[in-house]
Amino acid sequence: MLEYIFFDERPWRRFIEFLQDQEMVPETSKDDEGWLVMLPEDIDDDLNDRVEAFYDKMLDFNEILVAEAEGEDHVHAAGVNITLKDGRTVQAAIDPKVMRRLLEVVTAEELGDLVNAIADAVENPDQPSICQR
Repeated sequence: MLEYIFFDERPWRRFIEFLQDQEMVPETSKDDEGWLVMLPEDIDDDLNDRVEAFYDKMLDFNEILVAEAEGEDHVHAAGVNITLKDGRTVQAAIDPKVMRRLLEVVTAEELGDLVNAIADAVENPDQPSICQR
């Protein structure tokens, strides 16, 4: 599943409305970290591009709302969820500016694949180099 997180309910609701306008039925939830929207990973590329573009707009809106609520000293945060082979999920903190740049050139799914490949390599090291495999 592709996961989209928001830290204010207003952009979360707008994102859900946008998805419904695209004839999608997202899964949603709220937890201690924020408001979540989950979508299946197998959506077509054109729709995925539209979703990602709208999500970027909602992230900007979300950031404005958080800044207003917390003032100039609000903390910017971004992260990636990593599922370990024992089933635990951990989060890796990533500089929000780096995350934004990454998501300009790769999809959230591609970033997830990269992170999972790294986690797998750490948990199951393969000694020969790539060219020797």
